[in-house]
Amino acid sequence: MSGSKSTLNSGVSRAIALVSLIVAAEAIFALPYNVARYFRPTFLLAFNLDNTQLGLLQSAYGIVAMLAYFPGGPIADLFPARKLLTASLLTTATGGLYFSTVPNFEQLWLLFGFWGLTTILLFWAALIRATREWGDPSQQGRAYGILDAGRGLLAAVMASAAVALFSQIFPENSEALTQADRVRAIKGVIFFYTAVTFCAALLTWVFVKEPELPPQGRVGRSVSMAQIRSVFGMRTVWLQALILICAYIGYKGIDYYSFFAVEVYGLSEVEAPRIIAGLAWIRPVAALGAGFLGDRILSSRASGILFLFLVVAYLLSGTEQFSMLGVQIFILNIVVSSAAAFGLRGIYFALLEEGRVPAVATGSAVGIVSVLGYSPDVFFGVVVGWLLDSYPGALGYQYFSWVMVGFSLLGVTASFLFTRATNLARKPRDSLV
Repeated sequence: MSGSKSTLNSGVSRAIALVSLIVAAEAIFALPYNVARYFRPTFLLAFNLDNTQLGLLQSAYGIVAMLAYFPGGPIADLFPARKLLTASLLTTATGGLYFSTVPNFEQLWLLFGFWGLTTILLFWAALIRATREWGDPSQQGRAYGILDAGRGLLAAVMASAAVALFSQIFPENSEALTQADRVRAIKGVIFFYTAVTFCAALLTWVFVKEPELPPQGRVGRSVSMAQIRSVFGMRTVWLQALILICAYIGYKGIDYYSFFAVEVYGLSEVEAPRIIAGLAWIRPVAALGAGFLGDRILSSRASGILFLFLVVAYLLSGTEQFSMLGVQIFILNIVVSSAAAFGLRGIYFALLEEGRVPAVATGSAVGIVSVLGYSPDVFFGVVVGWLLDSYPGALGYQYFSWVMVGFSLLGVTASFLFTRATNLARKPRDSLV
């Protein structure tokens, strides 16, 4: 009887820990990403920015984040995830309070660079390591799929709540809209996401626990330079990084859908975020489905299939006639491309297990993969921002689509090569200890 009770308590604790990881993983990126993702047209006007300037802000975030990814890996292998995650969330939320003062471009540039440090250095590799430890080795696709599905569900709830709040503050009569109205509405959204981030810090501090370690403690898990060099030499790690680059660009493409909805299809500043927030409800289904599919057919094969969906969607939107087909076809197309992008997010870190990365070096591998994989934060926003400012309207949408086709095709190729590499290496993983 006591054994059954202990098992039940353990299961409940594991479930609460996973929920806490999910909340933390989504909340920490809400301020640097979601305000512009769902409310881009209003955000640009409220802060007196253009697309190129927003791209430069995202580059400031990306440059600092890229520098933080790799040192964050060994840190995650050495220190408790609970402390790392909580510190990251608290400092990020503090930045949200400053964000609500509507700083100018130069101040925003410093703020986004600050967020590049707070959301990555102590957070990202610790999150991935904690998730890998939570999941069974034979069900890594499922573990990461559940993580991103949960993140997607939370993102959908938060986005819907933020849009509802925004709609309440935003004037119903768009003709009477003033700059002060836009600023007030955006500040309401910023305060909302800041409060969520502070709450996530409390959850991780209370409910995220470290797994039981051998008698030698965490020192026995520390990573050496030899182990790091061994990870650098793994071909699958570099292919995983390439897959992540392409998948992340597919995900970042979603950031521009609200802008296209307003600029190309003539929707209002309230209608567009409602549609984009609706896309967030696809994410939990797509991520979980991709995770289960990856466990059945290999995550690399599943990623190749999802990249093909992206290729088809963007080939269609890249045609001259596409913008004339109406808003319903536009919505259908972004539903397909969003589902594929969300599915890729659910499985690209499951490639760690498929690629036979030793568990002891998870943090270091995540650091290497993430430095390259999230590098689009540095260049993608600037390139697309310049593209949209230089070619407004439907023509900019076409050029954007062809950029997305190129990276999606590269993702198909990288996924095929990853599958091939793992098939050729069906042998026990080399020990790093």
